[in-house]
Amino acid sequence: MARDRTPHRLIAVGVTAAALAGAALAGIPAAADNRPRGHDVSSYQKHIDWSAARAKGARFVYVKATESDSYRNPRFGRHYSGSRNAGLLHGAYHFALPDTSSGTAQARHFLRHGGHWKPDGWTLPPALDVEHNPYNAEKPCYGLGRAAMVRWIRAFSDEVWRGTGRRPVIYTTTHWWNRCTGRSREFGATHPLWLASWHSSPGRLPAGWSFLSFWQCAGHGPLPGDQDRWIGSPAELKKFATG
Repeated sequence: MARDRTPHRLIAVGVTAAALAGAALAGIPAAADNRPRGHDVSSYQKHIDWSAARAKGARFVYVKATESDSYRNPRFGRHYSGSRNAGLLHGAYHFALPDTSSGTAQARHFLRHGGHWKPDGWTLPPALDVEHNPYNAEKPCYGLGRAAMVRWIRAFSDEVWRGTGRRPVIYTTTHWWNRCTGRSREFGATHPLWLASWHSSPGRLPAGWSFLSFWQCAGHGPLPGDQDRWIGSPAELKKFATG
């Protein structure tokens, strides 16, 4: 995802498995299909022309809201309202730092500062960006063991569920997830997957998931920030937002 404050950044189960079957994605180049396009942004993207983004094909966006248990994106409000005013579905994401505080504490911080969801048809479910450590390459799993990492993610998810009634979308990479959670299969049946895979197709999915909901297919492109795809129809995306 896009970096902030010299931090970092983030996609994404609400549509049928048949519609989002991972096997069906194997040969789909990002540029060749017409599924809804979107992007994700952070404070790194300072001034965004949202009307221009929509004109270029954007239909949804995820905006970084928080990181750890104290950081807040100073441009979150402007990005969040600007995207909605331009007619984009929008959602908020939290960048996890599992070595700084508990999953519960970070989820509460997220919910207080943009992470809430409402069934208005325009708000995407909250998202958790959990991936390699951008601050210490020698500790890609933040110094946590695999069981501890799974407990951290579960605690974050449970708090978001208590606060919103929805499980968070999990943004990750296949390599990081399998390495740092020990190939945990606990979350795939209940948490939408937002897969980061900057290749011509999504490739192998993390353990536990048989299909994905969002695909981050490139780190730059015609839209501000990272480039994303919803793996479904526009109607299914709207239904996903509504819950």
